[in-house]
Amino acid sequence: MERFLDINYKSINKYGEELCGDNVEFINSDNGCIIVLSDGLGSGVKANILATMTTKIAVTMLENDATIDDTIDTIINTLPECKIRKLAYSTFTIIKIDNDYNAYIAEYDNPPYFYYSNKKSMPIEKRERIIDSRKIYESNIQLKLGDTLSIVSDGAIHAGIGQMLNLGWSWDEINNYLEDLNNVNRSAQLINGNFIGVCNNLYNNKPGDDTTILTIKVRMPEILDIFIGPPADKQSDAILGQIMKSSENMKIICGGTTALIAERELGKELQVDLDSIKDDVPPLAYMEGFNLITEGVLTLGKTLENIKKCNKTNFEDLVDFDDYDGCSLLTKFLTEISTHINFYIGHAVNPAHQNPNFPTSFNIKQKIVDDLIKELKKTGKKITTTYL
Repeated sequence: MERFLDINYKSINKYGEELCGDNVEFINSDNGCIIVLSDGLGSGVKANILATMTTKIAVTMLENDATIDDTIDTIINTLPECKIRKLAYSTFTIIKIDNDYNAYIAEYDNPPYFYYSNKKSMPIEKRERIIDSRKIYESNIQLKLGDTLSIVSDGAIHAGIGQMLNLGWSWDEINNYLEDLNNVNRSAQLINGNFIGVCNNLYNNKPGDDTTILTIKVRMPEILDIFIGPPADKQSDAILGQIMKSSENMKIICGGTTALIAERELGKELQVDLDSIKDDVPPLAYMEGFNLITEGVLTLGKTLENIKKCNKTNFEDLVDFDDYDGCSLLTKFLTEISTHINFYIGHAVNPAHQNPNFPTSFNIKQKIVDDLIKELKKTGKKITTTYL
């Protein structure tokens, strides 16, 4: 497991529209991954349908070993040119990355993509081809550790026209800004969150066009083990302690009882940091060998709210990961730092977290953890779960 593809996208809708006219679809397979960004003509429902059809057709056909020519031919003939405006009903960028990190990119009428390697913007040699009278640009890149690809819809290029900027945000200006973001942010999610926030500001919070950024970053795998709750059988405490002891990954404990089990089984001293307490977040604790120790249900619940906000398709205020409290730090580890997360979930039920009117399987902690895993999978994290 030498490298990990960190794939993330974020969008803002045109002001007044409930649906985004851009769409992103990606899928992982045994042969690598396929990622498609499409921009539907216009905005709203019609544009959303056109963009979604484009991404679905492309991903489905390529996943089933169709050639790029057949795929593009199908898209073009399914969504013909607008007879009045003489424009394609949807534009698209298709990316195929195999297991050796060879990337093939096909572009049709989207802004040229951005490529960064060795912390610098890199020029790309592209081939022009005509498929069904449409001009397609193709390119190939051998991706290396630390490389980043970013693709934007034309809403980003137009950001600020007639408002903050006279002529919009040019490709070169975006390129310089993304280069800086790529050098200071380790995750695709943070790059995209910062970028889409700037676009929203340039539009004065009233976007004149649907705007999307898709980022693919080649990272070292960063594996996190997170231990939540004590085992259902107290005799399994020793097993939990052995898992903690043998793990060479980053380690986090969520829950006071779980932390006390670790203290006893590992012979370590647990220290509570009362300076980290906040009105709505319990304090942190420290123990040798662990990256973070937090309280359980309250911190997990607030962290789930943060991650849901991060996953919103439409831009909202960015979550501040830099606050010194259990929730902010846990959010940072789960969303920014880690690429693979192993959940070790104890099935012991805390009566304080249990509504007596519900069966045991419906305890509050388990519901929060299940939802947390679901949200993390949306960000492309590789998740495993072990129940104790």
